Amino acid sequence: QVQLVESGGGLVQAGDSLRLSCAASGRTSSSYVLGWFRQAPGKEREFVAAISPNAVNSYYADSVKGRFTASRDNVKNTVYLQMNSLKAEDTAVYYCAARIGFVRLRTNSDYDYWGQGTQVTVSS
Repeated sequence: QVQLVESGGGLVQAGDSLRLSCAASGRTSSSYVLGWFRQAPGKEREFVAAISPNAVNSYYADSVKGRFTASRDNVKNTVYLQMNSLKAEDTAVYYCAARIGFVRLRTNSDYDYWGQGTQVTVSS
């Protein structure tokens, strides 16, 4: 069992930066791929980024590539999402998720554990 708790969301201006955190707990949480998804009002949940257990590999949606960076600290059992050059279209609830296997990363049904989400609002 893995528990995930996101934090760091808020209201920012377009062009600003924000860093989300996701604290993971559980005996083998450092063995899981940790991903970030987001869901805007009226839209389906979409993949944002994922990072491998050893933090060597990461993968991003085209919409955030070059602006967002995922990282993790396995000592602190925390994954981060650094978001730069934020746009109004980045406004959404951001979720952290955990799964085994660095494959099919965009498929949210393949993730076994989810956090409760944190709201990010970018005003233009």
